[in-house]
Amino acid sequence: MHNLTIGNTVLDGMLVLAPMAGFTDLSFRTICKRFGASLTVSEMISAKGVFYNDKKTDLLAASSPSEKPFAVQIFGSEPDVMTVAAVSLLERHPEIGIIDINMGCPMPKITGNGDGSALMKNPALAGHIVAAVSGAINAPTTVKMRTGWDESSLNAPHLAEICAANGAAAICVHGRTRSQLYRPPIDFETIKKVKKAVTIPVIANGGIYSAEDAISMLEKTGCDGLAIGQGALGNPFIFREIADALSGRQVIKPEPDEIIALASEHVRMICTDKGEHTGVKEIRKQLGWYIKGMPGAADARKKINCAETEEALLCILDSLLH
Repeated sequence: MHNLTIGNTVLDGMLVLAPMAGFTDLSFRTICKRFGASLTVSEMISAKGVFYNDKKTDLLAASSPSEKPFAVQIFGSEPDVMTVAAVSLLERHPEIGIIDINMGCPMPKITGNGDGSALMKNPALAGHIVAAVSGAINAPTTVKMRTGWDESSLNAPHLAEICAANGAAAICVHGRTRSQLYRPPIDFETIKKVKKAVTIPVIANGGIYSAEDAISMLEKTGCDGLAIGQGALGNPFIFREIADALSGRQVIKPEPDEIIALASEHVRMICTDKGEHTGVKEIRKQLGWYIKGMPGAADARKKINCAETEEALLCILDSLLH
């Protein structure tokens, strides 16, 4: 497995934890980094939120020393606001090593404002944003996009060329259109075309739930790196498994006791970071993914969804081992 280089930043490997709103918080990123994520990326942060000093943005941008290098993803569609946000985040959080620009979020509340994947319909504006941000900061600027807005406009190769020409240091392509949301299939061919269109690194994303999926993505696209999103939810071990497979080592699946131990640690970490009330509420769904397929998981999931304290969650998890 080779080391991916983004601008002047050399990663220890080629595996990226893709940004996911509501999931890639400090606790989850810290765990994924430990299990082999070469680069972690924050939840997407509103550039306007930073511009107008929304206090929540600093919480989203907070990182731990173990994450270095660390990327923060921002979204917006106004070049000046995006630039101020990028500069401000780097000033307030010098541990940030990369600024990633979101051109891939498909959610209507984002695209309705011209942000996220709506920028794929306006390549000229997208280029202006990349030029403005990359020209104002010393850290590498990267771009996350989809294959296109819909099947009739698979313009990721063209948009990637524009972004690269305006200073982007790497491109991450989610192999679905905006209209697909998160439905299959993955468009390997368009990712491959993006790789051929630019000389900067191309990171492939989408549909990676196993080491076999990762190897298939590399073979079908020729990409330089892999970004794992939903495949890591409840399974941070996937980074270790992919790294082992790519390095020719035996892939060893985690045993139930290791899974429960990590899920329990995740509970404690998120409750420490966000407080018990918020932490318990936010971790419930992920715990369902951690325990999927275990004997007694269905009953445990019902109890998890009703639990209101950290101690209750830990007891439910422990009961699965007995």
